[in-house]
Amino acid sequence: MPDGSPSFTRPAPSSVDTRHDWSVAQVQALLDLPFPELMFQAQAIHRATFDPTEIQISTLLSIKTGGCPEDCAYCPQSALHEDGVKAEKLMAVENVLTEARKAKAAGASRFCMGAAWRTPKERDMETVCAMIEGVKELGLETCVTLGMLDDAQAHRLKQAGLDYYNHNIDTSPEYYGQIITTRTYQERLDTLSNVRDAGINVCCGGIVGMGENETDRAGLITALANMPTHPESVPINLLVRVEGTPLAHADEVQPLDFVRMIAAARITMPKSRVRLAAGRENMTDETQTLCFLAGANSIFYGERLLTTPNPQAQRDRALLDTLGMHTTGIGL
Repeated sequence: MPDGSPSFTRPAPSSVDTRHDWSVAQVQALLDLPFPELMFQAQAIHRATFDPTEIQISTLLSIKTGGCPEDCAYCPQSALHEDGVKAEKLMAVENVLTEARKAKAAGASRFCMGAAWRTPKERDMETVCAMIEGVKELGLETCVTLGMLDDAQAHRLKQAGLDYYNHNIDTSPEYYGQIITTRTYQERLDTLSNVRDAGINVCCGGIVGMGENETDRAGLITALANMPTHPESVPINLLVRVEGTPLAHADEVQPLDFVRMIAAARITMPKSRVRLAAGRENMTDETQTLCFLAGANSIFYGERLLTTPNPQAQRDRALLDTLGMHTTGIGL
C-alpha cells in the first residue's frame, strides 16, 4: 500500500443526524431503493463520518472452543448439534498473549477473544481478566465475547481494561425464536445493558442468510439502529453453512442483497464501525469491494473466525493494495 495515509478532508460529523426512531418500514424502504441510489446515500454518509479509504483490522481468537449449552442453529460449537466441535479447555493466558503478539505484528489494532459459554464462571473470569490485562499491555484494543453477563461481571471486565464486548442479537426479534430457544432476545438486551452501564463499548450485529425474509432483515437493522446508543461496532455476518448444524443447507444469499444490508447499517448507524465479518471466505473481491463502498470499514483479519475459515492474510493485503486502502493502527 502507498506510504502514509491518503489525503482526505472529512466534513464535520455533526452534519450527520443520528436517529433512534427507525421503523421497519423505513429500513425496508432503504433496502428496496435502486442500487445506485442506495450506494450513493451510504457513501455520502460514510464520507461525512469516516475516511472512506480506511479499514480497521481486528483479529479473533477462540479461547475456549466447543461444548456450548446453547442451541444457536448456525453454530458448530453447540453441544446440542450433531457432529458439534469437540469441547476444549480454556486456553492458558500466555498462549493467548502469544497469539495477540502475532496479531499485532500482522497489523491488527484490536484483539478479540471468544469463549463458547452460556455465561462465564467465577474461575473463568479471573483468567479472562488476566488475558485482557496482558493484551492491553501489548498496545492492542481488547474485545471479548463470553455469553451473558450480569452487572458485576461487566464491571469486573471494565476494571481489567476491556474496551469492547461483543454480544450479537443475530436477527430480528420476530425471527429470533426460530434460531435460538435456549436464550431469549431480552436476555441478550439485558447483557448489552449491563455492558453499557459498566462503560464498555458495544460490538453488536447479526447474521444474514439464516432463512429469514426481507422483513426480518429490515427488522435486524431496525433493532440495532434503535438501541439507546448505537453499537460502536456493528458486525454484519454472512452465514457460514456448517455440516451438522440445522442451517447447513440454508439458501445462499445473493451478493448484492448482502451489500444492501451493509449500506442500510451505514445509513442508519452513521458513526458506528460497520464490520464485514463472517462469510468473507466465500465472497469475491468484487463483493467485498462493494461492501467497502457501501460503508463497511472494519474486517476480521486472520485465517479463522473462532471455528470457521477466513480469507488468507495475503489475499486481504492484495485486495487492499489494489483498492489503495489503508488500515488503522499498525500498517498491514
